[in-house]
Amino acid sequence: MTVSPGDSTPRTATGSRPPNVVFVVLDTARKASVTPETMPMLCRLADGGTAFERAYATAPWTVPSHASLFTGTETATHGTHGGNPFLDTGLRTLAEAFRDAGYDTVGVSNNTWITEEFGFDRGFDTLRRGWQYLQSDVDMGTVVRGEDRREKLIATRNRLFEGNPLVNLANVCYSEFLQPEGDDGAARTTAWLTDWLERQDDRPFFLFCNYIEPHIPYDPPRAFAEAFLPADWSVDEALALRQDPRAYDCEDYDLSPMAFAALEGLYRGELAYVDRYLQELCQALSVTGHWEDTIFVVCGDHGENIGDHGFFGHQYTLYGTVLHVPLVFYGGPFIGGGQREDPVSLLDLPTTLLEIADIADPPFARQQEGQSMLEGDSRTSRDAVFAEYVSPQPSIERLEARFGTLPEHVYRYDRRLRTIRTDRFAYVCGDDGFERLHDLETDPDELVDVSEDEPGRVRTLRRRLQSHFGPFETLERAAPEQEMRAGTKDRLASLGYL
Repeated sequence: MTVSPGDSTPRTATGSRPPNVVFVVLDTARKASVTPETMPMLCRLADGGTAFERAYATAPWTVPSHASLFTGTETATHGTHGGNPFLDTGLRTLAEAFRDAGYDTVGVSNNTWITEEFGFDRGFDTLRRGWQYLQSDVDMGTVVRGEDRREKLIATRNRLFEGNPLVNLANVCYSEFLQPEGDDGAARTTAWLTDWLERQDDRPFFLFCNYIEPHIPYDPPRAFAEAFLPADWSVDEALALRQDPRAYDCEDYDLSPMAFAALEGLYRGELAYVDRYLQELCQALSVTGHWEDTIFVVCGDHGENIGDHGFFGHQYTLYGTVLHVPLVFYGGPFIGGGQREDPVSLLDLPTTLLEIADIADPPFARQQEGQSMLEGDSRTSRDAVFAEYVSPQPSIERLEARFGTLPEHVYRYDRRLRTIRTDRFAYVCGDDGFERLHDLETDPDELVDVSEDEPGRVRTLRRRLQSHFGPFETLERAAPEQEMRAGTKDRLASLGYL
């Protein structure tokens, strides 16, 4: 892409206007739960565009996965993980590549990890915090999390006069009295984006949006919950279930299979609710005249265990439940592409977006480790995908501070995991000697470990992992040099991270 001096509108090498790119991340959306019933709009986009049926995240949780999506690099390269949640300033971001090619770059994040505090704002002209009604450096989320009126009043008193008290009071009033029931930011995010789109001129734009509805806690509006709950569960009974993944992992409480079925109903209701706003965003693009010139991309950043494999949430494992995600492209070369069954990694997404936009960005090209997903490109032939989990989040020390002495199995989670997934097998190993092998042909749910029956296969896949990532010791799990803000810690704790 070239930009003529004095011309504010970028042009491709052929002189045509480049496409807009809208990149939507559905936080914690797992592929298995995306159906025409839960997400009809996403499925319609898939029917008219291209659906990648075997798309996998590079990591099982938000920070390392988004770092890969933003930089096109593996966790072992970008170094952003539980022990260091800050994005390396030496890496170029996708937004920087679009901005420097002449695009207007805007983002809305509804996940507290994906903010300027952790370096994810680089390249965005605007990166809006979706959990704040009025944008402010002071996060009043502590008020939202108060268990009763007394706690809410104390939190308000403690933080009201940090920064602008009027802005803080407005944020409290919105969260406590005016926010739509069951909404985690999708409604106001879509409304803000619609207003932004109405004010756009001819300049192409790169728009990023993280919708967090599918994330814990699962609390969709009642109508969406009722549609997916088991017949013998009421909405009130389901919403009363404790949703505390770390406490569950540490055996602080238990959940029955029936309770997990109800929680999965709530989770599916969240997917259906956010799908409604996915449709509104598409309509806004159409009404404002941008749809025909837009490449629209939707993916999950990772999946979720809802009682699967004995886990709740998306930490400590590399099963397909936390890695297999929806990925749909609509527009441009992906119109009418149908269902693609070739394996792809979310690592491939930024490379593909820049290629579609005809953006040649040498610094990004030098660092990226992904492959093009365009059909007919010689680089699209993957025979395996890889993922990595560097350190437990929260750390074992944080879990001990909260729960005291932990069950023995929890201490085993203090390890680094890697996985390779081929057409036939899923192999996982840890830096503590842990190994699992699953034959996906006979065991697609990864329930039976066949590593002892397939020693030759294990050796081959172990060698491939080491060849791909290098030795386990190549990435330290040291504490970060920076310290996150206290308000950020509070909000992350409410999402089950701390």
